[in-house]
Amino acid sequence: MNREKRSAGFYVLAGFFTLFVLFLYGPLSAVFILSFQGPRGGLTFPLNGVSLHWFTNLFEKQAVGDFGASFGRSFMLGLLVMVSTVVVALLAGLAFRRKFLGGTPLFYLTIASLVVPSIIVSLGIGVLYQQIGIRPAWFSSAFGAHLTWTLPFGVLIMFAVFNRFSPAYEEAARDLGASAWQTFRYVVLPMIAPSLIGVGLFGFSLSYDEFARTLLTSGSSNTLPLEIYGMTTNVTTPVLYALGTVTTLFSFAVILITLLSIILIGRRRARII
Repeated sequence: MNREKRSAGFYVLAGFFTLFVLFLYGPLSAVFILSFQGPRGGLTFPLNGVSLHWFTNLFEKQAVGDFGASFGRSFMLGLLVMVSTVVVALLAGLAFRRKFLGGTPLFYLTIASLVVPSIIVSLGIGVLYQQIGIRPAWFSSAFGAHLTWTLPFGVLIMFAVFNRFSPAYEEAARDLGASAWQTFRYVVLPMIAPSLIGVGLFGFSLSYDEFARTLLTSGSSNTLPLEIYGMTTNVTTPVLYALGTVTTLFSFAVILITLLSIILIGRRRARII
């Protein structure tokens, strides 16, 4: 069987993609390698021994900062933002399937925060909380600031999903006697479940590593990005690289779990069909 000859454009694009991957993951590989420096290792090559010393030192609060607590705050904040983004984006997608008064201005107001500089959003929310006498905190003001970043993406994704969703499935369910709730629960929701998982991953990842919108809204308790930024100003050991390795592996684990969930849902739906 003869293979189709690839054009020169294919090799140009393949080379460009290879350079992009190297540019994206090259620095991460250096961080990963340097995180295994020996106890007397520094921030640069060559390696001075190989050990897990800096991973152990990472959890010593008096040495490198409050990594455990900041990670817990970022994780919980990410979960709160993820759930809120999925619920609001789903409801917005369902609502905008039908035209209603004020729908167009509301849509543009929803996505307007994407073009506003993040630091301005953070500053505005921080000043507002101070003016009304409420102390900014990661679970209140920072939570709202993150939603101004994640909700527009979630809403846009759900708009794209429902624009391709055929109403024929719902009409068939109603013809068979299903109620509106049963139609949503057993027809619509299973079909859009992979997209909802994608929206949830988007919301969690955007919140988990958000810095600018957290800077002036988290109060006195740092999230993980703020803690890392603080460590870059006073930590001069490879423990910073160990932190980068741990957080990167955690991010990849979240992505892998999400992809597996989408695959399992797709296989289950295929068996049912």
